[in-house]
Amino acid sequence: MRPFQVPTVSVQDLPAEPVLLDVREPDEWAAGHVEGAQHIPMNDIPRRTAELDQDTDLVVVCKVGGRSAQVTAYLNQQGYRATNLDGGMLAWAAARRPMVSDTSAPPAVI
Repeated sequence: MRPFQVPTVSVQDLPAEPVLLDVREPDEWAAGHVEGAQHIPMNDIPRRTAELDQDTDLVVVCKVGGRSAQVTAYLNQQGYRATNLDGGMLAWAAARRPMVSDTSAPPAVI
């Protein structure tokens, strides 16, 4: 039996305007995130899935890709169409994609 493969996408292969679901903790989000992304910390996902649009292709992101891979697998099992962002926010930042911060400091991935 093959292990379940989590669908992934690289930053370079993202659609023009992806619907991003950021599953990092509040302090990580505040330090730097993608403007317009939806923020639901990983541990809140099971009780907050009703906030997600089941008719939308979601790209799930965390710092590196581990937590978002788990959430992607969970969401797909629940009937959502989710893809994990390979490399997470570190890959996003490395590709010099725009970020915003909720603090007075420049956006950063922590």
